Amino acid sequence: MSPRAGRTGTTLAFVESPVQLLNTLEWAHARGAGRVPAAHAPPEGGPGPAQRTPDAPGTGLTLVVLAPTDPMTRGQLRRMADLARDEGHTVRWEEARGGAAAPFRTVGALAGLLRHAERVVVGDPFSRYVQLLLTITRAGSLVVVDDGTATMEFTAQLARGERLVRWHRKGGRRGPRELLLAPVSSSARRRLTPDAARRVEVFSAMPIEETPEGVGVTVNDFAWTRARFGPPRLTRSADLVGTSLVETGVVEADRYLDAVRALAATHGVTRYFAHRRESTEKLHRLAAATGLEIVRPELPLELIARRGPIGRTILSFPSTVVHTLPLALTGTGVRVAVCDIDPAWLTRTASPRAQGFLSGVTGSARDVHRLAAVSPA
Repeated sequence: MSPRAGRTGTTLAFVESPVQLLNTLEWAHARGAGRVPAAHAPPEGGPGPAQRTPDAPGTGLTLVVLAPTDPMTRGQLRRMADLARDEGHTVRWEEARGGAAAPFRTVGALAGLLRHAERVVVGDPFSRYVQLLLTITRAGSLVVVDDGTATMEFTAQLARGERLVRWHRKGGRRGPRELLLAPVSSSARRRLTPDAARRVEVFSAMPIEETPEGVGVTVNDFAWTRARFGPPRLTRSADLVGTSLVETGVVEADRYLDAVRALAATHGVTRYFAHRRESTEKLHRLAAATGLEIVRPELPLELIARRGPIGRTILSFPSTVVHTLPLALTGTGVRVAVCDIDPAWLTRTASPRAQGFLSGVTGSARDVHRLAAVSPA
């Protein structure tokens, strides 16, 4: 093991979404509190996760926000950045997508920090931006925090030695841009594979069924969220969590609208919490067809639910929240229910792996009530 791998030094975290920032705060809280949730030990003889010392909150942690262009995501990120500053962390906002020259400016501005960081935390190992930054770093410790259900696919692909590709794109032909960036992706995968000089940890609330050799997996139990917010006041009605499966080309828009209408009528839903990537046009259609109150959350749903008010029942399609909300809402009496995706709802262009992956997300969720796919009237 290199001397660099064992030292506690500057930590640099790269986030592109509010959920990634939230889970970075959870990881920092687990370290700063001197309490680490239960972890799965790496295989015998393999490098273990980085040494965890009880750092003071905020010590050595610099959060770099690689800002997206979507206004909804930017707004949530700014509010999450304020919470991070309240916790004593340094936040650096980078307009990483502000024009053709922005990536070059951003990478150039961060190169020095990357080369001197002892630990690098990333939220999305599939991000081309993050993959490019990983080719620069010399850090002896890499940490991957949750970016939702994608974490399950990342660990499985790393364990099988496959190229890194998002589940809803797998199965299609590789385009010119993907072929051009293939060397960057391959380099990032090598950096995310532990060796004698580099330790790799996954900090996750998701079920990890295939653990890459030598990778330490630490459970995220949302201790910071539960300590910081709530418990919430509960309403008498149910709430429904939206999904961007239509926007990503997995589910047909009309089928989705029919399913939302049926769920709302069956379970007494009054509010629909929109995913930050859902289109305004789709949400207008939903509101007109169902009469539901459409809520655009200002923070990740785990924090919104903890602050309340929140429904006694929260309904969701297969997504990250069926794993995270039961943890964030432990002891509150809220019931989380998940509705399966009917194969008939899938688009003709959906990845061949879509149905299996979505079923796995539902089937592996703990402490949730499972609903059969609804049959619209």
